[in-house]
Amino acid sequence: MPLRRPKTSKNPPFFSHEFVIQNHADIVSCVAMVFIIGLMFQATNPFAVLFVSLQHNVTTEANEETAEPAENLFTYGRKDLFTGFFYMLICVVVHAVVQEYFLDKLNRRMHLSKTKHSKFNESGKLMVFYASMAIWGGDIIIRESLVTSISSLWEGYPHVLMPFLLKFFFLIQLAYWVHSYPELYFYKVKKEEMPARIQYTTLYLIFITAAYLLNFTHVALCLLVLHYTVESIFHFSRLLYFSEKTELANTGFMVWNCLFVLVRLASITLAVLTFWHGLQQEETAEPADYTQGNFNTQIIRINCLAAVCLLQAWMMWNFITFHLRRMRERAQLQTTKKVAPSFKKKTEKKSKGGRSEEDTGDDSGDGGVVSENGSTVRPRTPKAKRQ
Repeated sequence: MPLRRPKTSKNPPFFSHEFVIQNHADIVSCVAMVFIIGLMFQATNPFAVLFVSLQHNVTTEANEETAEPAENLFTYGRKDLFTGFFYMLICVVVHAVVQEYFLDKLNRRMHLSKTKHSKFNESGKLMVFYASMAIWGGDIIIRESLVTSISSLWEGYPHVLMPFLLKFFFLIQLAYWVHSYPELYFYKVKKEEMPARIQYTTLYLIFITAAYLLNFTHVALCLLVLHYTVESIFHFSRLLYFSEKTELANTGFMVWNCLFVLVRLASITLAVLTFWHGLQQEETAEPADYTQGNFNTQIIRINCLAAVCLLQAWMMWNFITFHLRRMRERAQLQTTKKVAPSFKKKTEKKSKGGRSEEDTGDDSGDGGVVSENGSTVRPRTPKAKRQ
């Protein structure tokens, strides 16, 4: 009995593309550990703190009249670039953990095709991010009482001072969407899928960065929580669809269809209340004050309102065109299904009355079977057996 040969797996050479792709999580985690270990030594502690902890903190004094204790608040500045870089590395590591221990295991069980495999991975990592950020953002909204008093979206502007959780929330948003660019390389995303991913990643970065730098963090937080909640439902329903749980997936898509429209209307309403009604009461006739962080001018307010409304209109337009395309595809599929049985009846009548085109060997006629997409598939002739 011959012995089985052991399976030989060729390791890619060091610093090659395949080596970086296969081991990118380990490489990034080692870089992140360098900053964490640097906190333990006195010589490297000031440098490591710049990356790990939040910067630009401001401690307010306690107010004895109102019995308000001293708070440790934060502003934004150039040092946030170092902190954002470190947490971008953390996002890469967390994404790799979710991919390896959850998404890859589910993919092996379901045996998806390459196209569905890529879409399943995209929906899986987005669903985890959207759901976690919606819960975290909702907790911040409750803590800051932004729901009970909607006027807090514009009262007290500029909102230069931020609590720890609010600033950390926005830094994680920026770090996550920045890490989405190198992940296109790490996970070998197809060229035809790259434009769509780059498009929505860039839009997230532009709007979140603008809200963070212009001190519109309160209204941006509410808009993000609404949007993330609806998107988490969509991607969860998409995962159910790929798992062949069609009934639950259809129910999820119906809920998403209703909430998508309501969230678009709610986003426009919040934007109009904040930029057109609320901030107009405290508008400054002077140009924007960069030192004080006051950007409540007429030009900036109108541009921000127009940007939010145009974004919601663009998303609604894509939503409508998507459903119209689906309706046309379903109508075309039903017509092809009706044509196929009638065509089979005609071929049966011809075969009973006399020889058909297939019997005469004429391949130029309609001697095949009509498929669901309307194309004809001719039957294969059996090959002659060897003597």
